Amino acid sequence: MFDDLNPANFDIDWHLVLAEGAVSLLVVVIAVALSYVAYRLVFKAVSKITHMSESVADDILIQRIRQPIKWSFIAIGVTLAAQVDDALGLLWEPFAQFLRPALLGWIAYNMVRALTAALQVQVEASGDPVALRSRKTRVAVLSRIATLAIILITIGLMLFSIPSVRSIGTTMLASAGLAALAIGAAAQPALKSLIAGLQIALTEPLRIGDLVVVDGHTGRIEEIRMSFITVRTWDERVIIVPTSRFLDESFENWSRRNEMLTGPVYLHLDPITDLDPIRAEFERFVHAHELWDKRTAVLLMTEAHPESVELRLSVSAGTIGDLWALRCALREHMIKWLRETQPEALIRHRLEVESANDRAST
Repeated sequence: MFDDLNPANFDIDWHLVLAEGAVSLLVVVIAVALSYVAYRLVFKAVSKITHMSESVADDILIQRIRQPIKWSFIAIGVTLAAQVDDALGLLWEPFAQFLRPALLGWIAYNMVRALTAALQVQVEASGDPVALRSRKTRVAVLSRIATLAIILITIGLMLFSIPSVRSIGTTMLASAGLAALAIGAAAQPALKSLIAGLQIALTEPLRIGDLVVVDGHTGRIEEIRMSFITVRTWDERVIIVPTSRFLDESFENWSRRNEMLTGPVYLHLDPITDLDPIRAEFERFVHAHELWDKRTAVLLMTEAHPESVELRLSVSAGTIGDLWALRCALREHMIKWLRETQPEALIRHRLEVESANDRAST
């Protein structure tokens, strides 16, 4: 009864094993070589077709997916070879179950990156700065959402290709309700940021490049991510603001529709000031300035106090940067002109000690 356990019955024919291994190795080499040749032929034909097109999108797409497609061709070739060689199939199939979702995820990831790059090229060719910021924001946010989804799905498929992980996942389905509640509670901040980023991409309350005022800081939107948005101020500081903050609280967007704005320059002068020459000089200067867009040039007295009056000089420009430069130039010019032509209009609060002593001595 124990004769079958005789060690002699378990002798391995190593010559046969080595021969089968050599055959399997030869089959793999042939499969890889044929797959590589097929990959080169296919991509050579596809490259000729894309070169005939004037669009750069197809060239970018082909360049991005070249590497994952090459390894996919090789994987398909080895899989077909494993159907012929049983020994190769025993070794290859467990590894292939883990490799297939990885290759598919790689291809999908590179396709998203290629489409993003192609869309950015097309967007930058647009002459409208508002449309440029709008499309650039949508491309950036939606590409990040697609990339995150691809990564999560790929990792999930790769893990479920492992038998032990698959059995654990099947067992946990019995308590899926409690698990969903727990995961939902733990991932609430991440889901809120994800939804906020999607809302910003679709509704566009702000876009990349917009000039905003948030928490008293004025700056350009530099980057929009799923969890935060960066605002670059004029002094090169970076303000980090949670994405959901722009939907939950109010903020100022100075370039929502376009960058044409009207800005004031305030002058506080003595009540005896003659306004007609000031208004004439203001209009002359603004009409001659190259940054004025010919929309607004108005001088109004907005306040009148016993010791001073307030003049608001409103001007407009085509861009926010031009408006800032125009206001600075106008302010400097008007102060210089008042000092030279109407020095009595400038308010003075000085204590002249020597003159007071002379008057007191007399």
